Amino acid sequence: MKIKLLTFVMLIILPGFGAMAQETISMTVQDACKYALEHNLTLKNSHLATDKSTQAVWEAISNGLPQIDATVDYTNSLGADISITFTEGMPATVIPIKPSSNFYLNFTQLIFSGNYWVGIQTARLANDLSTLNIRKTEIDIQTQVIETYYLVQISSKIKTILEKNVENLNGLYVKTAQMADAGIIEQTSVDQLRIQVNSLKNAVASSERQLELAKNLFRLQLGLDLETQFTLTESAESLLLRANDPSILQNQLSLASNIDFKMLDKQGEITGKMLNMKYASYLPTVAGFYRYTGKILKPDFDMTPSNTLGIQVSIPIFSSGMRMSQVNQAKIDLQSFQNTKELVSDQLLMQEKQLKFNYSSAMESFNNQKENIEVSRKVYDNLRFKFEQGMISGLDMINADNNYLKAETDYLSAMLEVLRTDLQLKKLYGTIQ
Repeated sequence: MKIKLLTFVMLIILPGFGAMAQETISMTVQDACKYALEHNLTLKNSHLATDKSTQAVWEAISNGLPQIDATVDYTNSLGADISITFTEGMPATVIPIKPSSNFYLNFTQLIFSGNYWVGIQTARLANDLSTLNIRKTEIDIQTQVIETYYLVQISSKIKTILEKNVENLNGLYVKTAQMADAGIIEQTSVDQLRIQVNSLKNAVASSERQLELAKNLFRLQLGLDLETQFTLTESAESLLLRANDPSILQNQLSLASNIDFKMLDKQGEITGKMLNMKYASYLPTVAGFYRYTGKILKPDFDMTPSNTLGIQVSIPIFSSGMRMSQVNQAKIDLQSFQNTKELVSDQLLMQEKQLKFNYSSAMESFNNQKENIEVSRKVYDNLRFKFEQGMISGLDMINADNNYLKAETDYLSAMLEVLRTDLQLKKLYGTIQ
């Protein structure tokens, strides 16, 4: 009875688990970006790098804070002794060296070091740079996710168009075969249509594989399991409606808002601090210390004080030009960086012009392809009617079908290009939400 009851309960529960495992996730573009930012492993590594740089700041600070350490030693001279003659002609006094053991407590405090203060500033700048790197990683992830979102939607539409075309052409093939059987049309036209249908079926299979590859890339970017099913709720048309905004061409790039330039600027500050670090090597280093010595095993003859307090000053005097060479190298690095910064600034402004040109070209191409597809559809419908009436050959029908498919794919390719160029401009301007 218990076994039957357990079996009954399992039959009720297991289908529920299966339904949960097969649950489909529905996502808008914003949902996909949010999910990726929460689960992407690359971004998690960026956060870990920032945590590490924060620890590096504390490490730099702690170098100038009090340092305390303790040591214990034990010495055994293995029966050796010391022979001392106090007066010439007198017998030597022999003092045995007994085992000794000491406890040392050392306290040191850095009082002044130029490298110390510059090191703290450099560590903090590195931490700021790491924080900026998180933002850059977020933007890169969002860009990749959005672009793949576009790719999945366009690939899905291509697959749908091909499937619909196969269905229509296959229906036409069936009708044509019946007409050939009745002697109304030549068998050659039927065979030509059959070849075209088979070719389109291969194209559908290829589009299915391309769509699955795009979906797997999307899963990888979001950190989803490869078996997870999802539905993208924003259509390609609605995405295009947002991207079709010519006012974006009126924007002007502000280098201060570009994440790449921000990071470059922060790297410049670090390079400047490295020059300061080399200059600081000319300054003295001052440290204070205190030492307590406790006797665990005290020898008979002992002159070591229990408490020692002192100060140590290290003054650089002469290094045969080594420090000057290091300063000159740091100056060269800074000058080289300034040149790189100016070059990157010019490249970003040039990139803006190129992306605006690409966006305008993509919009023109899309509008042309939109008109072409309407004309191609009319031509296709007209030629199909003529074919069904026996007015044109099967080869003419196949050419019309190929032209129509080309117009459809060119239209979708132009749509994808508009979406991509709009996305790249927004990434450059730092306006990706």
